[in-house]
Amino acid sequence: MKASLLDQKYIETADLELRSAALEGDKKALEMLIGKHYSFIYNLAMKMTLDTSDAEDVTQDVIIKIITHLKSFEGKSAFRTWLYRIVVNHILNMKKRHCEVLINDFKEYGNSLEAMEDSPFPTEYSSNPEKQMILKETKLSCTAGMLMCLDREQRLILAIGAIFEINHEIASEVLGLSKDNYRQKLSRAKSQLLSFMNDQCGLVNKSNSCRCHKKARAFMKEGIVDPKKMVFNADYKMKIRDLLDEKNANMEEEFERQSLFLFKDSPFYDKPHLKNKLLKVLDSDSFKRALE
Repeated sequence: MKASLLDQKYIETADLELRSAALEGDKKALEMLIGKHYSFIYNLAMKMTLDTSDAEDVTQDVIIKIITHLKSFEGKSAFRTWLYRIVVNHILNMKKRHCEVLINDFKEYGNSLEAMEDSPFPTEYSSNPEKQMILKETKLSCTAGMLMCLDREQRLILAIGAIFEINHEIASEVLGLSKDNYRQKLSRAKSQLLSFMNDQCGLVNKSNSCRCHKKARAFMKEGIVDPKKMVFNADYKMKIRDLLDEKNANMEEEFERQSLFLFKDSPFYDKPHLKNKLLKVLDSDSFKRALE
């Protein structure tokens, strides 16, 4: 099932009907509204924070803001646009998260990768299924780190526009930018990311020496990858690319398409426990009083 915010067939009236019913006290409608949107918010938060706990906290904060402001929606924009604006504004204004402090820029990140010793893949994890899991975790961890080299606005714009492929008109509106300014900022963010990948990443430029299988041991030694507790290569049933309109890929140059595919090929997480946690919060007496 596609996430509604990414679905080209998204139906505005469905959300408006759920909103109206929720405001009239229909608990099931409120649960359905949350169920439609929390996964996208969580996955965007993961791109912004690289930490499951931080992403869950951000998702909970955003969902609470959306629900407590349902009455304020006046229909001056599409409901989806209104919802995006709450998500985007919260992310842009939230306090700095742990990984945003650890990773500063492309130069520093590139130096840290080069400083990691190239080593043969650990023999204790040489069975093929286990090896592939670790290699995937290493790749996902490394590419996620690349995103953190962009400043927060750039990272958000790139995630929305180039990874999740949100319509540019909607994206520019929720970010409060003109279409031209949005496209310029998106182009600049992509240019910086792709330039780094072209100079550093062996997955997109075969002349580069950096390879996931050579760095896996170092990633484990640094505690970035834990074979017993996968952070990125875990708990997913689909990938971001499964939610996207394939025709958009034809708009990209080959190197850009190949590079961005690494991010679109990353998991789209579904967190049922997070949904249950959100419902418990919204079902609490204190939250009910806040809605009155």
